[in-house]
Amino acid sequence: MILVTGGLGMIGAHTARALVDLGHEVVVTTHRRTEVPSFLAGRVTVEPLDVTDRDAFLALAGRHDISDIVHLAGSIPGDDPLGFFRTDTTGLLNALDAARTWGVRRFAVASSLGVYIGRTESRWHEELALPAADLPHLIIAFKKAVEPLTTHSLQGSGVQPVVLRIGSIWGPLMDPESPFNHIPPYISAALRGEEPQPLYADDGGDSCYAPDAGRAIALLTTAETLRHNTYNVSSGRPFTNRALAEALKAITPGLRLDLLPGRQTGPGDNPYLDITRLTHDTGFAPAFDIAKAVADYVAWRAENPR
Repeated sequence: MILVTGGLGMIGAHTARALVDLGHEVVVTTHRRTEVPSFLAGRVTVEPLDVTDRDAFLALAGRHDISDIVHLAGSIPGDDPLGFFRTDTTGLLNALDAARTWGVRRFAVASSLGVYIGRTESRWHEELALPAADLPHLIIAFKKAVEPLTTHSLQGSGVQPVVLRIGSIWGPLMDPESPFNHIPPYISAALRGEEPQPLYADDGGDSCYAPDAGRAIALLTTAETLRHNTYNVSSGRPFTNRALAEALKAITPGLRLDLLPGRQTGPGDNPYLDITRLTHDTGFAPAFDIAKAVADYVAWRAENPR
C-alpha cells in the first residue's frame, strides 16, 4: 500500500488517482479537508492525520502495510514565518522518521521549480547547479531546504529518496481564485461572463495540468528502478497566454479576450522545466496540451466548484 500525505489536495488527489489507476492500493492522509473528490470516492482509504503528530503518524503502520510514501502535505504561510517553517519541517521529519522506521522502498517528496530561481537559462534541467538567490516566497524557501534534509536523512537507510521538483501545476481542485497560478482565476472570470484582466500574450512558461502531474509522480513512485534521486515534474513544454486565450475562445463562442502585446518584462524566453530525465526513466508523456487541459477543466468546473 502506498501512503500519500496531503492526499486530498490538488496534487495529492491526482497522484492518488493515478496510483489507483496503476493498480495500487492507496491510503491518503488529510488534516483539514474532509470532502473526497468524486474521482477518489470509494477508491482510497482516508486517514485523518496531523503530520506534526509523530506518534499518530507512526501509528499508521499498525493499520496499513505501507511500502512507499509520497509526502505532499504542507501548509500555507500566515504572518508568522517561524510558525510555518516549524510546522512544515516537523511534518517532513515525521514523514522521514516513518520511512526509516517502516523500511519503505521509496520516499518521494515535493520540492519546487522555484529552486532554479536565479538561473538564466530558459530550460531548467536537474544537472543545473542551484544558485544562491533571493527567493520570492516562504514556500519556495522551504522546498529548497527540503531537498538536502530529505537526501541526508535517508542516507544509509535503504530508502530511496525521490525529490520532486514540481512545476507550475493547475487544474481540478485548485482554488479557482488561486494567487499561485493565474490560469484558474482567468478561466473563472470567463465562466462568470466577465472579461478577465488582460494578460501579456507572450508571457507564460512552465505549466502542467494536474492529472498529468499526478501520473508523473505515480510513475516515479512505482517505477521498478530509478537512476536518479531528483526529477522535474511538469509537462516539459512551455505555454503562452496567447495559447491559453485561444483555447478558451475555442470552446466559448463569442468570448472576447484582449491580450497585451509581448512580455511584461520585455523580449526574452519564459523558463520551463525539462523532463527528459522523467521521460527516460518512467516513459511519462503528458496527455494534455493547453487546449485539452482548458477544455477538460471547463467541463470539470461545470459540475464542481473548484
